[in-house]
Amino acid sequence: MRRNHYFHFLLFSVWVLFLLLFTACSNSEDTTSQEENEDESETEENGESATVNVFKSHLGKGTIPDGDDPHVQYVQEKTGVEYELNSTPPGSEPAEYINLMIASEDFPDILRPIGGVEQTLIDQGGALPLDDLLPEYAPNVWERVPEEAWNIVRSASPDGKIYYIPKVYLIPERAALLRQDWLDAVDMDMPETLDEYKEMLIAFRDEDPNGNGEQDELPTSGREFGTWMDHLFAMFGIAMWEGHPEWDIYDGEINYAGTSENMKAAISFIRELYAENLLDNETFLNKGDVWTAKINNNLVGSWYHLPANLHDRYIAMKEGAPEAYVVGMPLPEVDGFDGYITQKSMGEPEWMIPAASEDNAANALKLLDFFYDPANADFVQYGIEGVQHEVVDGEKKLLPTSDDKPIALGMLNLTTEESMDLRIENSFPEDEQEMVSDIFEVSKADARRIAGDGLPSTVYDGYPDIQSHKLFQEYLTKIVIGEWSIDKFDEFVEKWNQSGGEEVTQRVQEWYETAK
Repeated sequence: MRRNHYFHFLLFSVWVLFLLLFTACSNSEDTTSQEENEDESETEENGESATVNVFKSHLGKGTIPDGDDPHVQYVQEKTGVEYELNSTPPGSEPAEYINLMIASEDFPDILRPIGGVEQTLIDQGGALPLDDLLPEYAPNVWERVPEEAWNIVRSASPDGKIYYIPKVYLIPERAALLRQDWLDAVDMDMPETLDEYKEMLIAFRDEDPNGNGEQDELPTSGREFGTWMDHLFAMFGIAMWEGHPEWDIYDGEINYAGTSENMKAAISFIRELYAENLLDNETFLNKGDVWTAKINNNLVGSWYHLPANLHDRYIAMKEGAPEAYVVGMPLPEVDGFDGYITQKSMGEPEWMIPAASEDNAANALKLLDFFYDPANADFVQYGIEGVQHEVVDGEKKLLPTSDDKPIALGMLNLTTEESMDLRIENSFPEDEQEMVSDIFEVSKADARRIAGDGLPSTVYDGYPDIQSHKLFQEYLTKIVIGEWSIDKFDEFVEKWNQSGGEEVTQRVQEWYETAK
C-alpha cells in the first residue's frame, strides 16, 4: 500500500515537474515571440529599415542617387525611411511609360501621376484612399494643403474620397516673355494694343534686333500641336494651358474655351502672323528641345513659358548676346475681349499611392510629410552643403545642377508668394533676381484663376479624343498654316459637339455647380 502511494506520488511529481517545465518553456517562447513582435513593430514604427520607392518623371539634370548618397542618408536619419528614386528611362515618353508600368503591375510605393493616369487608377480601384492615413502619418501635408484643394480632390472621385495629394500653386506659373534688348534695338515701347504688338513683331522680323547681320529672327514661336504659345490666345481672353483649351465662363456659363468666339478670333489673328512670317513657320514641327534651342540661341523675341525656369536659358542667351534681358510682357489690349493669363492653383494631382502598395503607405506618407514639414524648410530648399549648396560669406547659395551630380528628391509642391520670393533669392544670382521678380509681378497683374481650376478628368470618361484635344489641334494647325480657311472653325465646333462635346459640357457644368 505504501508502495502504491509512493508510486502515485512519484508519478504526480513527475507530471507536475513536466507541466512546470512546459509552462516555463511556453512562457519563454511567448515572451521571446512577443519581444520579437514588439521589436518588429517598433522597427516598423520607427522606420529603421523602411525603403520607399518613389517614381517621379521630369527630374531634370543629374544621376539617380543610391543609398550612400548624403541626401538620401539625411532624410533616412530624420524619418527612418530610405527613398529609392526612379524615373522615366531616357527616350521614353513619360505618360506612356507610366501606363506601361501600371499595366505590368510594377507599382512604386508613391508616384507623381501624369497624363490622367490618376483617374485610371481611381476608376479601376487601383488607388489607395488617403482620408484616414493623411492626418495620422502626414499631418503637415494634411494641414498645409488648403481645404478648398482637398474638396476639389474629393470632387474628382466617384465616392468623394481623397486619392491623391494635389499641387497647390497660389501664384501664376507662366508668363508672356519678351526680349527687352530687342525692343530697345528696334526703338519701340512696350506694346499696349494688339496692333502695336503686331507692329513690334514686324520690326523684329525686319530690323535685325539680334544684331547678327542675318534676317533669321523669329518674332514669336510655339511648339508642335500649337502648344506653348498661350500668349497669343491669352490676349483674347482664352483659358489656355500649354496649348490646350481649358474651361472658363463663356456666354454666362462654364464652357470649353476651344469652341468659343474668343478662340475663333485668336486663331484668325494667329493665321495672319503665320502668313506674314511673324510666327515661326516651324511652330507645328518644333519639338521641345528644338524650340528651346531657338530661344537660347537668341532667335526668338516673344514667347511663353515658366519664369522660375529661366536661369539656364538666360545664361545661354548671354553667351551669344551679352546685353540680353528678358521681361514680362503685359497682355496687349484687344477690342471686345478681356485678356488674362490662365492660372490653375489647385486640384492637379501631385502624389498618389497605388492600392497595391498599401502595406508601405505609412512610410511613403512619412517621407512625404518630411518635405511638407516647415521645420525642414531649410533642408528642402538647400539640401546638403557641398552637393546642393555652398556657403559664401555666411550665406547658403544653391549650386547649379549638372548631368554628373546626383539628383536630390523634392516632394513639396506648395507655392506661395513668399516661397517663390525665397526660391528666386536662392535659385538665381543677384543680377537675375530683379529680372525674374519683375516678370512675376507683370504676370500676377494679368493672371486669373479659371472656373475650371481643379476639373476632374472623369468628365471625359468615354470621350478620349475630347480629353486629348485631338480634334482641336487638327483644326488649329490646318487653319493657321493656311490649308483651311477660318470658316472651317464653325465645322470644328459642330463636330466637337457631335463627338461628345455636348455630353462633356453637361458633365462639366454639373461639376461646377457642385464644386463652386
